[in-house]
Amino acid sequence: MSEPILLLKNVTITQENNMILQNVNLEVKRGEFLYIIGKTGSGKSSLMKTFYADLPLTEGEGHIVDYDLATLIESDIPYLRRKIGIVFQDFKLLPDRSVFDNLDFVLTATGWKEKEERQNKIEEVLDKVGMKSMANKMPHQLSGGEQQRVAIARALLNDPELILADEPTGNLDPQTSVEVMTVLKKINENGKTIIMCTHDYALIMKFPFKTLKCENSTLFEVVQRTV
Repeated sequence: MSEPILLLKNVTITQENNMILQNVNLEVKRGEFLYIIGKTGSGKSSLMKTFYADLPLTEGEGHIVDYDLATLIESDIPYLRRKIGIVFQDFKLLPDRSVFDNLDFVLTATGWKEKEERQNKIEEVLDKVGMKSMANKMPHQLSGGEQQRVAIARALLNDPELILADEPTGNLDPQTSVEVMTVLKKINENGKTIIMCTHDYALIMKFPFKTLKCENSTLFEVVQRTV
């Protein structure tokens, strides 16, 4: 058995001295697809922020992609985040750069020096999300679904071990949400571990995976039909 990619034991999530979630115990195996659901303010985003060290882990035990969250030092955070691809609800593309240049900016910032290697990598990840022909487009020339595909491609650039998707379909219509979810499912089937926060219960029913719920300061597994 391989080590879990994420393990939390008796964790308390706090933000600005407020307790958000308590007694969190979670194990995510490599290659899993996991949903986290719950109402706005229930702790989903705070939990995600703890995963990529935007919120420090101050109580309990946490390990993610071979890093100890409880003892993580600030200088290691960029290296942790290179092993995690993050997809946000609002895409976060640079509006004054083309699709290609958005991705090239990330590769350059993370130490890719060879132009040809960067170009090959960008073409590879855009191909995976069906956006290779859009490399020269500006973000404003793309639909919301296309922008989110580019954001997913960006998350794949450094071949992360884990992808965190925080409401990736939150700004999209139902049909486009299904298209984006199909892309994520294919990436998961190719071996990537994905943890996804969502409000979209219709999507969960269409693409059933293990589902956890944040409610009343706790995190617990739910069976699909009671979502």
